[in-house]
Amino acid sequence: MRSRDEVETVLALVAAGLNDCEISRRTRIPRCTVRDWRHGRTPDWDLHDAVEGPCAVDHAACLPGPEYAYLLGIYLGDGCISRDRRGVWRLRIVADARYPCILEEIARAMEAMFPTKRAYRLDRRGCVEISMYSKHWTCLFPQHGPGRKHLRPIELADWQRMVVETCPGSLLRGLIHSDGCRILARERKGRYVRHAPRYHFSNRSEDIKRIFCDTCDLLGIHWTRPNTRGIAIYRLASVARLDEFVGPKQ
Repeated sequence: MRSRDEVETVLALVAAGLNDCEISRRTRIPRCTVRDWRHGRTPDWDLHDAVEGPCAVDHAACLPGPEYAYLLGIYLGDGCISRDRRGVWRLRIVADARYPCILEEIARAMEAMFPTKRAYRLDRRGCVEISMYSKHWTCLFPQHGPGRKHLRPIELADWQRMVVETCPGSLLRGLIHSDGCRILARERKGRYVRHAPRYHFSNRSEDIKRIFCDTCDLLGIHWTRPNTRGIAIYRLASVARLDEFVGPKQ
């Protein structure tokens, strides 16, 4: 009997729009089997009845805090959750292909939520989609809802705030890996020119920017609002503090 990971991988490729022949070539699963799974004829076990452990809402203390906080930051910036026809939720993160270390970190964070599952990667033009199926993604991320994030309220649940207060650096790392950057700014004063590191974070959602700023406050990191969309961190001490757990993208 085929494994759940194989079925989930095929369904991820189906959702990405690949045809049966291409899926069969990539996975080495017979085309007729791929066709059956596409039309809902999966093995005897039912994908959405898989045992994945307790719901995070009631067992927040059992979550791997650093990995969850990091994945929360990534989700708020670049993630979305959708439901397939079996009723199973699928978390998808689309990240820049230029940063393989970040891609690996996202996959590890997903797999830390459900150690028996494997995150699937789909290469696209200039980016990589990392995804995983689970019944519990909407429990882990109650911010899920219809419409774009900047057009609806985004609030952390009480149990999420507890995790963030324990691992604030991991949340900032995820937010900056998704919607931020570290640059070397060129400053000129007369003949004197120097290059100083800066962090920038940009998001259309005021709520997500507030979460970012509140987390910076927890760590004593000074931030400014140079424009309506962006957050800037330029003081040397604050940049050095962020460098402890973020640093340049890789």
